[in-house]
Amino acid sequence: MITWFLALPVIVAGFVVVRLVLRRSGRTALWWMVAADAVLLVAATVVLTLALSGGSAQAATTAAQDSGSGSAALIGAAIAVAGATIGAGIAVAYTGAAALAALSERPELFGRAMVIVGLAEGIAIYGLVVAVILIGKA
Repeated sequence: MITWFLALPVIVAGFVVVRLVLRRSGRTALWWMVAADAVLLVAATVVLTLALSGGSAQAATTAAQDSGSGSAALIGAAIAVAGATIGAGIAVAYTGAAALAALSERPELFGRAMVIVGLAEGIAIYGLVVAVILIGKA
C-alpha cells in the first residue's frame, strides 16, 4: 500500500505535464501527449507490479499473502467497473444520438429507441455485477 502513496505524486506530476503539453498547439502536442501517455502507462504498470509482488517480509506471513490477493481482487473489480462504464458511455453516446435522430423524424419510435439505449446502458450493470462477484471473493 505504501507503494501507491509513493507513486501518487509521480502520477500527479505526470498529469500536470500532460496538461501543460496540451496547451501547446500543432502536431507536436499530439506526439508529446502520446509520449506522456506511454510513460504514464509504463509507470502505472511498474507500480502495479510492485504493489502486487510485495517484499520478502510480506511473503513471510500468510496474512500478508491474503491481503495481496484481496487487493488484486479489488483492483480487478475497479478495472471491471471502469471498463464497463467507459464502454457503456461510448455505446450510449452513439445509440442516444441515433435515437434522437430517429425520433426527430418519426416520434412513434420512442419505445424502440429507449430499449436500444437501455441495452447499451446494461453494459455498465454487467461490469458492476462482475465487481460485486470479485469483491465477494476477496
